[in-house]
Amino acid sequence: MNLGILFLKVNTTGVITLSELDWITNHQSQFSRLDMAIVLKIGRLMDEGIIEVDCRLPV
Repeated sequence: MNLGILFLKVNTTGVITLSELDWITNHQSQFSRLDMAIVLKIGRLMDEGIIEVDCRLPV
């Protein structure tokens, strides 16, 4: 997965899945400063309610 592509997808759909959040937290130590700025932006958008957490159960 690529953080830049994930950021664009999340901005477009307004939804982030729990597996995507898990991926971010598992790879956080490998992120550059720019990547961390993107992660912080995603967190702020979640706090503002612009991005929702999609927690649907798999079918």
